[in-house]
Amino acid sequence: MRRARLIALAGLALPLAAAAAQAPRLPAAPACPIFPADNPWNRRVDRLPVAANSRAIVASIGAGAGLHADFGSGLHEGRPIGIPITVVSGKSTPKYLPAFAYAGESDRGPYPIPRDVRIEGGRSAEGDRHALIVDRESCTLYELYALSPRGAGWSAGSGAIWSLRSNRVRPAGWTSADAAGLPILPGLARFDEVARGRIDHALRFTVERTRRAYVYPARHFASDLTDPRLPPMGLRLRLRVAYPLAGFPRQARVLLEALKRYGMIVADNGSSWFVSGAPDPHWSNDDLRTIDRVKGSDFEVVDTRSLRPRSP
Repeated sequence: MRRARLIALAGLALPLAAAAAQAPRLPAAPACPIFPADNPWNRRVDRLPVAANSRAIVASIGAGAGLHADFGSGLHEGRPIGIPITVVSGKSTPKYLPAFAYAGESDRGPYPIPRDVRIEGGRSAEGDRHALIVDRESCTLYELYALSPRGAGWSAGSGAIWSLRSNRVRPAGWTSADAAGLPILPGLARFDEVARGRIDHALRFTVERTRRAYVYPARHFASDLTDPRLPPMGLRLRLRVAYPLAGFPRQARVLLEALKRYGMIVADNGSSWFVSGAPDPHWSNDDLRTIDRVKGSDFEVVDTRSLRPRSP
């Protein structure tokens, strides 16, 4: 993730979209909402207007490229597929002050990091090495990028601490464990949601090229490109309401229904149209692969200037 200075994007206010009836929750932390119900991640966007530059932005991401589930079951090249979640007791878990590469844009901590903390790709993997840790007692979310053991402690690229009961965002221009300065947890597809039959939040996804800009609730960009046809961090897209879902297997259909109601948010640079989720042995990789039939041209950019919660 490349760091750069702030560009603030102004916009006109639009009518509020409907909020989720209840904020999502983790089965292992049932007392904790995954942010309030009026948080942008939890707001439906199926009735919001289409952005004026939607077609140009979709074309820049790849109108003919297919959607891809960047998560699943089993192993790929010996590593779990997806971004894992670790739930801890803050009272009994050892706490550390990681050595951060981007300390100026990181929350110092301390961070509760158990010995068996789950790291994206595994402890020996290269790549983003995200670690998402939820304290089920304080309802605090700790997210770390590029987490690695370091002597008796830990090092990381960057880190962010979030109250799951608050809508507060990062300081302007700050990254998080994600390039956009967003939390990762609320944008993950989880199997427990699919088993229930409904995902009630937006999903996180990546694109190959982004613009040197961001839109709310993102707080950071990671590009030197200024082409207005490129997506800024925080941009939200949704699957067209008329896209037919008949013929898709159940797991894929639940994902696609969420993309119609809640859409997905540009959170980082990476492979285009890659949607993030948590690994789980119950995912059907065959079912998830069917979403590759959905193309970029089946999405539209949403005008989300109205999605600001009423309280911080």
